[in-house]
Amino acid sequence: MLEIVNAKNIKRNKNWRVIIYSKPGVGKTSSIKYLKGKTLVLDLDNSSKVLEGLDVDVIQFDRSKPEEELIEFLKKAPEITKAYNNLVIDNISSLEKDWFVEKGRASHNGISNELQDYSQWTNYFARIMIVAYSLDNINILTTAWETQNDVTTETGQTFSQYAPQIRKSVRDGLLGMADVVGRVVINPKTGGRGVILQGNDGIFAKNRLDDRTSAPIEELYSFGSEQKKTTKKEEKAGK
Repeated sequence: MLEIVNAKNIKRNKNWRVIIYSKPGVGKTSSIKYLKGKTLVLDLDNSSKVLEGLDVDVIQFDRSKPEEELIEFLKKAPEITKAYNNLVIDNISSLEKDWFVEKGRASHNGISNELQDYSQWTNYFARIMIVAYSLDNINILTTAWETQNDVTTETGQTFSQYAPQIRKSVRDGLLGMADVVGRVVINPKTGGRGVILQGNDGIFAKNRLDDRTSAPIEELYSFGSEQKKTTKKEEKAGK
């Protein structure tokens, strides 16, 4: 049955869906400490060691059985996540790599991926994220490594753009479902970490939860709160 909701009753900062990406080691996983409330981490790449001492719960993931492990998690997720404010899916680039490795092991020669693997991944990943993003009353943070993709404009101009490292066949759908996509960077002068929230030809980013175009990593998850407006000079410096 179709449900009609008046837009006056919609709260855009409730149950947000955020994706952050960067080079390995920049601090995507450690940013979990800035989340408010109780957090559950689905550790897809065994990087939860950086969370030592934090009051967060971690699901240890068997990377040799990515498909079976995810099926089990998704079956239990609606019940498990009721006790949490935040779910972190860390990291989907690693998941994709492990999935194809295991599919290659099951191929005729035990190494190479077969043609049907690529179409299966497109459908499989879409189902994973649709189920995860359909969870009620919980914020979802997804992390990924970064890559550079060649993008061609309608006028034929070609440029390289930073984006989450995941196959194009699933990337556009994933980024479309997210409220925020941010690239985590380190200021070479100060060593501080910040998140770019406004995209351009060279960086894929977006923010439909508030008006910020960038934010210090420790303030990223304070969507809708009063923030100091970033000047163009500060934005250029990566502050």
